[in-house]
Amino acid sequence: MESILVLTHVDDSGASLAKTSLEAVTAGVDLAKRLGATLSIGVIGSNPTDVARASGTLAQIGARLLAVSGEIFAQARYSSDAAACEALCRAVQASIVVVPDCARFARVAAGVSFRLGGIIDTHISAIGGTEGVEVSRWFYRQRIEAVITRDTRPWFLLVDPGTHPAYESVLESADPTPANVEQVAVELPAQRTTVTGIRSPAQNGETIRPEAKLLFVAGAGWTKKQSDGQIHTSDAAQLILDFLRGSGASLGSSKSLVDQRSETHGVGENQQVLPFLTHLNQIGQTGATPRHRKGLSTCCYGEEPHVVGWRFISERRAISLDPNCGWARGKADVLYIADAFQVLAEMNGLLNRE
Repeated sequence: MESILVLTHVDDSGASLAKTSLEAVTAGVDLAKRLGATLSIGVIGSNPTDVARASGTLAQIGARLLAVSGEIFAQARYSSDAAACEALCRAVQASIVVVPDCARFARVAAGVSFRLGGIIDTHISAIGGTEGVEVSRWFYRQRIEAVITRDTRPWFLLVDPGTHPAYESVLESADPTPANVEQVAVELPAQRTTVTGIRSPAQNGETIRPEAKLLFVAGAGWTKKQSDGQIHTSDAAQLILDFLRGSGASLGSSKSLVDQRSETHGVGENQQVLPFLTHLNQIGQTGATPRHRKGLSTCCYGEEPHVVGWRFISERRAISLDPNCGWARGKADVLYIADAFQVLAEMNGLLNRE
């Protein structure tokens, strides 16, 4: 019989589990039910009391709850996190380890798998199978889907965020009772690094927001000549930034737009470009494939960013002056034939009014 372990960690607030961890819990619970396997959930956090409270919503699952806690685990660090994950895996003799693909676990999962003599598969989008375990993942920029089975154990499955719903407790109490969590001792190696603080950009300076409900995608049309025959790049930049601040959306870009960007203070290919864009904003065949609930495309006229980069967006809308463009025909759920400059100005006015 398989022994399944789900690795999780407490979020920055210390009051609950991180969203990606709750998504991994859903995947682990579903897999354990299908296989009739034993299920364990391991939690990493700094304070034992906070870990027990954050694990309270998991008590009803009936899984074995284990934790590694201590002040050293308050911050992500390879040496301490890898040792904690290894200790949790050994404590339950896990044969399948479900791991959320978050920044904290993604960098240690392969090392832990090596220490245990196991194998790892990353970017898992689905876990199926009844007689055995079959996992799905995408290759070649989300163009080819493969189904993988393995006999090697332990098998680490790094589950992509957004592929499973976050586990939701059905407890009536909004403040669940702390769960009975087994503490697992960890033998830590000598620590060579010290976390002295966290530096992050101002909230209004961020353009990539993975947790946002809306993905706003800008295309190269923003930097082209408009109806008056002039280029209004500075106006476009202000409209887009105002919309991002007002809506809390995440910003994506077509490849053609970010390719215009250069090192010369926002001027590329002899024309002005949007100064806040980088290739990190790029979506599509050569970019990211985000999983936001809704998407709004503006001034994009190519199919590639949307066929590939938007395949996991649930509701897709577009603003375009050309009803016959490749993106508009059959790729968008709703198409607005309008000037994106005018539409965004109107939406910003409504957002500011609220």
